[in-house]
Amino acid sequence: MKVAASALLIGVATAAITPQQEIFKSPADAAKPVSDSWRKPLHNLQESLKSLTGEARQLWDEMALMFPESFDQTSFFSLPKPHERKQDSEWDHVMKGADVQSVWVENAQGQKERDVEGKLENYNLRTKKVDPKSLGVDSVKQYSGYLDDEEEDKHLFYWFFESRNDPKNDPVVLWLNGGPGCSSLTGLFMELGPSSVDKNGKLVHNPSSWNSNASVIFLDQPVNVGYSYSGSSVSNTVAAGKDVYALLTLFFKQFPEYAEQPFHISGESYAGHYIPVFASEILSHKKRNINLQSVLIGNGLTDGLTQYDYYRPMACGEGGWPAVLDEQECQAMDNALPRCKSLIESCYNSGSVWSCVPASIYCNNAILAPYQRSGANPYDVRKKCTGNSLCYDELDWIQAYLNKPEVMKALGAEVSKYDSCNFDINRNFLFAGDWMQPFHRLVPGILEEIPVLIYAGDADFICNWLGNLAWTSVLEWPGQKSYQKAPIEDFKLSDDNSKIGSIKTSGNFTFMRLHGGGHMVPYDQPVASLDMLNRWIGGEWFGQKA
Repeated sequence: MKVAASALLIGVATAAITPQQEIFKSPADAAKPVSDSWRKPLHNLQESLKSLTGEARQLWDEMALMFPESFDQTSFFSLPKPHERKQDSEWDHVMKGADVQSVWVENAQGQKERDVEGKLENYNLRTKKVDPKSLGVDSVKQYSGYLDDEEEDKHLFYWFFESRNDPKNDPVVLWLNGGPGCSSLTGLFMELGPSSVDKNGKLVHNPSSWNSNASVIFLDQPVNVGYSYSGSSVSNTVAAGKDVYALLTLFFKQFPEYAEQPFHISGESYAGHYIPVFASEILSHKKRNINLQSVLIGNGLTDGLTQYDYYRPMACGEGGWPAVLDEQECQAMDNALPRCKSLIESCYNSGSVWSCVPASIYCNNAILAPYQRSGANPYDVRKKCTGNSLCYDELDWIQAYLNKPEVMKALGAEVSKYDSCNFDINRNFLFAGDWMQPFHRLVPGILEEIPVLIYAGDADFICNWLGNLAWTSVLEWPGQKSYQKAPIEDFKLSDDNSKIGSIKTSGNFTFMRLHGGGHMVPYDQPVASLDMLNRWIGGEWFGQKA
């Protein structure tokens, strides 16, 4: 959600630090030392910088002089979130990865092989039944719980809602918010979940919830986001992908009644990074119990080299909405673009943190900062940024609701406090070089096996529709020419045949522009977003010919 994009502006351009936290220990754990594993990814970045020579050192020095506030944060790390782990006996189900890993079956050739692939022995899944009456979010069957990586001390929280329609046959959808560092429960309560939270902390039924015709899993990832926590740290998308594969494998083992239905991964903003990696990780395991059928990326950041070209046009009146910036500011963005693109190209070519971090710092400060200074909402060019730093009061309402003791108890939350976004995570990913990684290069491999939908609300600035249409057009894959030639047609609602956007589709690749939607399409256009989802998972555009 827009939350995801908050990373793009707040985490990068301002990089404010939060106080270090002390881990909460239960009496049984009081004598145990706090793990140092959280320090691993970036613990010596400044020391490493001293060993740089030549061009790389010069580039870092230049960026540090240009944007000192961003580089002041190269050795930030907050300690793990305060938490208290519950005993296994307090959960309704505990699925152990080692037990799943130990199951061998005989294949068609009479050879022994693992029932499912993957490194699962260090993972466990703890789950509880959520009484629908306890919270009133929805009347359907619900589960919540944690995926535990016992070796790395990582604990990912999830909340599952059955379909309101036909859960025995309806698909299963995973929803991911972005950031990186923002909770997917914000997507639940602000966008596409069964209920929203109003300013008084009351729940409001959502008739356009995505679980109208699909069961939905909302996942707080990476660790230390939302109700998730860790004594370790995840600072790159690839590492997060291993955790998500383990979670899904154990979930479908625990609940095999959902394993045969089609499964789809959806998300927005930085999920444009996550989803290609997560889907590729799943598809790399030929022996799996995850029936992945498609992916959906909404207003995503996927191919920075292409997408950064379109910030100036979107901000300056060329995206279908009035200009936010004046001519001088637009010219400044134009002037900064060549250097930005050169730095991103270096990152793409090397994949090195020493190339990718300066690209992120420079581009986000030089290209995005003029818009940020305007006071306009980065997630909706039609609005001013009001309320909190993320421009939406709803996030405060959601955070307050999810910090209620009765809510945390009903869900089995093990952290002492819920935050909508963790900006330490955002900075961790940035200084690990993850921001500008060319994960779009994974999409052709995904397209060989399953359909991909890229959709975009056309009023969003931060991951705008112009850039998303552009990268889908230049992506090199066997169907590229057919996709480029495919016409852009009207997208009309099923109910009344009214035009709500446009669509371009060929083979396994589809792009959809949704008119009047901001960064969070289900928030601005709930009816259209549900219509899009239902028709997509129903296969309406799968395998279309140009």
